[in-house]
Amino acid sequence: MDEPRMIEVEQVDAVEPPARARVTPEFERKRDYLSGFLAEEQPPVELGGAGGSLQEEVIEALKTIYDPEIPVDIYELGLIYDVAASEDGDVVVTMTLTTPNCPVAESMPGEVEMRVLSVPGVRDAEVKLVWEPAWDPSKMSDEARLELGML
Repeated sequence: MDEPRMIEVEQVDAVEPPARARVTPEFERKRDYLSGFLAEEQPPVELGGAGGSLQEEVIEALKTIYDPEIPVDIYELGLIYDVAASEDGDVVVTMTLTTPNCPVAESMPGEVEMRVLSVPGVRDAEVKLVWEPAWDPSKMSDEARLELGML
């Protein structure tokens, strides 16, 4: 147990690439279960401005992001001040954090942007992080207050 461990390091100049898989005529492709799903015609997404279906879908996506310190999603927590969706599919989310010293101050806006971009019909997303007006518990929804035992 007390024996010192030795780590050996070997320097190499190049590595041979792995052999490529070859598909021969005898190879039979198994049925692709996604082919029917992918070929299915998807209904068009109605974009619309304020109150449009795109804005509603973005809000639903935002409700899947939870604050790591409080077991409530960021929308119900009142961290999302505005969701603006244009006719072209550009979305601007104005949000804040509970405090400027929040541990996720660097990562949360990026996560919000990625989640918004994942919504079908969104062409571009921008997240504006603001500190005015400052967040306070009065911005939480009744659902969030109930979840946290504040009602």
